[in-house]
Amino acid sequence: MSFQSLEEIKNRCEKDALEFWKAVQLEDCRERGVSEEDSWSEMSRMWEVMRDSLSEYEPEQISRSGLVGKEGGQMEAYQKAGNTLCGDFMSKVITAALKMGCNNACMRRIVAAPTAGACGVLPAVLVTYYKEHQVQEAQMIEAMYVAAGVGQVIAHRAFLAGAAGGCQAEIGSASSMAAAAICYAAGGSISQMGHAAAMALKNLLGLVCDPVGGLVEVPCVKRNVGGAVNAMAAADMALAGIESRIPADQVFDAMREVGMKMDTSLRETGFGGVAASETGQKIMAGLQRK
Repeated sequence: MSFQSLEEIKNRCEKDALEFWKAVQLEDCRERGVSEEDSWSEMSRMWEVMRDSLSEYEPEQISRSGLVGKEGGQMEAYQKAGNTLCGDFMSKVITAALKMGCNNACMRRIVAAPTAGACGVLPAVLVTYYKEHQVQEAQMIEAMYVAAGVGQVIAHRAFLAGAAGGCQAEIGSASSMAAAAICYAAGGSISQMGHAAAMALKNLLGLVCDPVGGLVEVPCVKRNVGGAVNAMAAADMALAGIESRIPADQVFDAMREVGMKMDTSLRETGFGGVAASETGQKIMAGLQRK
């Protein structure tokens, strides 16, 4: 897709009387030379994989490092006990984010949205909403196009890889995508979707990528929770009429600036942040002995 800004997508929607998701789909068709039916089929497949991967989580499976795997099951048991601080729905969002992060660490099938390390954010938000509100799958597939459009613009203006811009580029981008997508699914306007995307990423600007032992496990799995909860909060603020004072496209540009200034030790090298902590170093030494 060749959209270079959310403003460009918005202008296309106004010019041709299109919904945001449809403008993104049509650009996908143009760029890849496929029909609308083929584009929809591919997005539907990704939605199905995302949905099914979540239901296929196995709490007894542990990653090869032994660092993660059970967290999704632990959170689900806590949620079902009914004493959560965040309430039932948000606890299910947290559970889903943990399950998907663990699935990735355990080499199970996931959808990189936009990266494998951030694979839990979008499904935690969208699949949980889909199940709880019993909406039509078509609405969720349209929301996936919204997320894709936001992700494409971020990729053009900044980056999506932790090695390039820190975890703000992975979890931050995923949170921004999810915020806009769930805002759409809940009936938000194009303007509200933009504000949701902007606020979600602003909240995570400067987030470093510091995987312990170089593995996408600690703190990555739990950061998916932060990204998902942040997306929900940003979408709720936007739906309440709260606006980002800084337009989304300028937030994306700011993320690029921050990422370029970030020391290399904080960009997926495993040499900074919590990876460089005393416990992080002990874990790394133990992994090297295996």
